[in-house]
Amino acid sequence: MRHDGGVTDLRSRLADARLYLCMDGRRSPGDLAAFLDAVLGGGVDIVQLREKGLEAGEELALLEVFAAACRRHGALLAVNDRADVALAAGADILHLGQDDLPVTVARRILGPEPLIGRSSHDPAQASAAATEDGVDYFCAGPVWATPTKPGRPGTGLSLVSHVASLGVSLPWFAIGGIGLRELDDVLAAGATRVVVVRAITEADDPAAATRAFADRLASHSSLAGANPK
Repeated sequence: MRHDGGVTDLRSRLADARLYLCMDGRRSPGDLAAFLDAVLGGGVDIVQLREKGLEAGEELALLEVFAAACRRHGALLAVNDRADVALAAGADILHLGQDDLPVTVARRILGPEPLIGRSSHDPAQASAAATEDGVDYFCAGPVWATPTKPGRPGTGLSLVSHVASLGVSLPWFAIGGIGLRELDDVLAAGATRVVVVRAITEADDPAAATRAFADRLASHSSLAGANPK
């Protein structure tokens, strides 16, 4: 299923990515392929299937639809938690939480590809992820409490500011409760990349919501490049 030219190409595409969408398999509305075309066509750079409780066969069947859409739109495909499923699906990215497989073990299962991402929820975890051997990117949050992570308190913008102050070259994404109304504050705190869930998946017009995020992120990136700190 992979549609890249190797690890170097994947890392280059990851470096260019700004908008990362986590979503379920949309089995209730039954519009998975159409939804993926809408959001990937609107500017989502990375899409991750995140749906707890799936059997491996169910997840792989959904990932076939995700992978086909990613090929059509040149986007990166991420798998959550499971190295075996990422390997079987030919995913571009495996994303690991703090309590998932160690990165070194995941890499032994996967071989040289795909890329590996890491979650972080406080300054110490973020600082560790920024320098952890084998990690290709990391996420910091949830910035605001979100029902997608029940029981996990929001970190506030201070975590975003902390990560920005590290000055790391590794790509990182702010995550957690980020909608268009919150995006400017997240960018002002130092983020240049975000993970979004409900602001796109529950939007009345997902394609329009995606374009709004993508346009604002691109404008911020252009301004930051023109006015480096």
